[in-house]
Amino acid sequence: MVEKRWFPVVYMFTATALVSSIVLGLTGFTAQRVKANEKLTFEKAVLSVLPDVYDQSKKISGLELHKIFTEKVSPPDDSSFGAYLFKQNGQIAAYALPIEGQGFWAPIKGIIGILPDKKTITAIAFYEQNETPGLGAEIAKPQFRNQFKGKVIKDGEKPFTIARPDVALDESSVHAITGATQTSTRLEAIAYNDLKNWQEKMK
Repeated sequence: MVEKRWFPVVYMFTATALVSSIVLGLTGFTAQRVKANEKLTFEKAVLSVLPDVYDQSKKISGLELHKIFTEKVSPPDDSSFGAYLFKQNGQIAAYALPIEGQGFWAPIKGIIGILPDKKTITAIAFYEQNETPGLGAEIAKPQFRNQFKGKVIKDGEKPFTIARPDVALDESSVHAITGATQTSTRLEAIAYNDLKNWQEKMK
C-alpha cells in the first residue's frame, strides 16, 4: 500500500522533469536560431548598402549571403571608427556605418553606406525597427530608402536632414514619411548624430 502511494509522486516528478528538459532544449535551440537569423539580417543590411557587391534582385540563400559577406566585407578597424569596410583591389571602395538610436516605439538600427570620399551616401538599410506598420515602418521600404542614394553629408551641426514632404530638398536632405513625424524626426537625429561623430573621428 505504501509503494502505491509513492507511485503517483514518482510518476509526476519524472514526467515534470522530462517535460522541463524538452522545453529547455527547445528554448536553447530556438535562441540559437533567433541569434543566427539576427546575424544574417545584419549582414544582409550591410551588403545592401555597398555598391555592386551582389545582385539584390536575385534571391540567394542565407548561406550564400553569409559567404559573400565574409569574402567581401572586413570588420571595423582602428582607422574606420566603427564602420565596416568594403575593399576592391586593396583599396577602400565603401564604408558601411552602423547607426542606432531610439525610434518612436523601439530602437531603430540601420546601416548607411558611404563612398571613400567619406561624404557621399550610397544607400541606407535597416536591420531592426518596430515602428507603426503603414506609417513609421515605411522607413524600411524602398520608396523611402532610395532617396538616400547620392546624397551628401555636409559639415556642421546638421550633416543630414529629413525634411517635411512639402519642403524643397537639397543635396543633403530627403523627404520625411507623411503621417510619421515622430519616426522621421527621431531617425533624423540618429542619422545626423552618428554621421557627425563618425566624420569628426575620421578627420
